[in-house]
Amino acid sequence: MSSDPPDHEAAAPPAEAAPDPSLLAAPRAAAGSRDSESAELQRQGAKAAARGEPREANPMLDAINQPPSTGESQAMWASRRDAWEQGRVAQESFKEPPDGPAGSVAERGRVRDETLFGVTRVLTFAGATGLTSASGFFFERDGRLFLVTSRHVLFDAPSGHAPDRIEIQVHTDQRDLTRLATLSILLYREGAAVWRQARDSGGEVDVAALELDRNAMPSSSVVQAFGPQHLSVAFDLFEVGDRLAIPGFPLGFFDTVHHLPVVRQASIASHFGVRFQGQGFFLTDARMHRGSSGSPVLARAESANDGAPRWCLLGVHSSRMDMATRDVAQDESLGLNCAWYADILLTLTADSP
Repeated sequence: MSSDPPDHEAAAPPAEAAPDPSLLAAPRAAAGSRDSESAELQRQGAKAAARGEPREANPMLDAINQPPSTGESQAMWASRRDAWEQGRVAQESFKEPPDGPAGSVAERGRVRDETLFGVTRVLTFAGATGLTSASGFFFERDGRLFLVTSRHVLFDAPSGHAPDRIEIQVHTDQRDLTRLATLSILLYREGAAVWRQARDSGGEVDVAALELDRNAMPSSSVVQAFGPQHLSVAFDLFEVGDRLAIPGFPLGFFDTVHHLPVVRQASIASHFGVRFQGQGFFLTDARMHRGSSGSPVLARAESANDGAPRWCLLGVHSSRMDMATRDVAQDESLGLNCAWYADILLTLTADSP
């Protein structure tokens, strides 16, 4: 198996997708562990301020964390103390919006979090008959907006799954998360599928992208899409065991009041950058369920300063991995899952020829 990124090409049926070759995103430089620690301390300080705790709650003021106990330099200790305080001050200086209806949490800065406002539930239908519930996310490139999900959510020949439309929901008020709009999207136009799919040297890729008509979306839509800036081809930045987050709608479960997804914790379970068994995916270790297909597989970015993304989009969750030789009566499921490398999105969202 090669650690080189796979060569992707568009595939068709049931519809032709753009055959443009994939472009490579620029590698992100790895931030030092000190920057990562500083960012984490700032987050802790911000959380403490949100809970109403005073500056005396700074853990670096505890004797056990001071130089006489740790043996570190005074300058190092002071930088950690100040990082926590910076987070606390930044949170306290944030101006709360006027009181609004129940659900007014987005204005607290969370509206910019793609894990909450870039992920949507995908319902499939055959006519008026509901079929399945899955997950998907928004991906924006060059001003065009796409819905990304697993290909098998839209069409799966082995199971006979062939919906003709889907429904997704978007928030329409960033202060009142109980307000949203439902969009119904036809999957075929003049007999041809409207989504894009692709294949690579290992075969078909279980990822689909469907371009959305912005004119059909409410002008007040609250969508925080992922984009090429969230992708990374610097495979050596991620290692086996690294923590991941997978937001979605497992078994159709979610916050039904505010219409927000839930997030499963995961870790990288195979060599990242090496195509597992020659296929265009890597493995994750997580407890996943039906309904999570199409969820983004994310790693926390080392630094979220200077407008840089908070998340790296590593893959698209597809399905659970199992062994045909497993004795279902004696052996538990492996708990492993397939995540298709996210660089396929550069092929799926390229301009049509």
